Amino acid sequence: MKASATVNLPLHNGHAPAYLIRRMGALSYAISKIVVDEYGKHEFLRRLADPLWFQAFGCVLGFDWHSSGVTTVVTGVLKQSLKEDVHGISIAGGKGRKSTQTKNDIPRLAEKHYNLSSAKIDNLLYASNINCLLEFPLTFVFVKLSISIL
Repeated sequence: MKASATVNLPLHNGHAPAYLIRRMGALSYAISKIVVDEYGKHEFLRRLADPLWFQAFGCVLGFDWHSSGVTTVVTGVLKQSLKEDVHGISIAGGKGRKSTQTKNDIPRLAEKHYNLSSAKIDNLLYASNINCLLEFPLTFVFVKLSISIL
């Protein structure tokens, strides 16, 4: 018999307090570094892609709201705390005002850290623009591996 479950994540109003965001940033930096050092970047990204692990990660960081806001907050914290020279991962884009920076983030990160061709950068920018037309915020995660983003 296959096990299954559902999770109810209600949406809450308001913002996470600034002191909490600062603490989450410091803790996410350290935890991310340990996971990347011990298991590698692929494994860290695989874990972030697991919704239950991601929710638990948000709780460990101190964002213990049981709401959909954990995705936005934790991704924003990771964008600030992940360092290319330490973690080998960069995040472009975001939600709200940060989403308008995507068109600047992608070329800056792609050229500075990942040596992507202009064709690949154009493909990422195109994907970002199409995504904006659909009104779904998209965050690009860059990882220095044998990069094959597109």
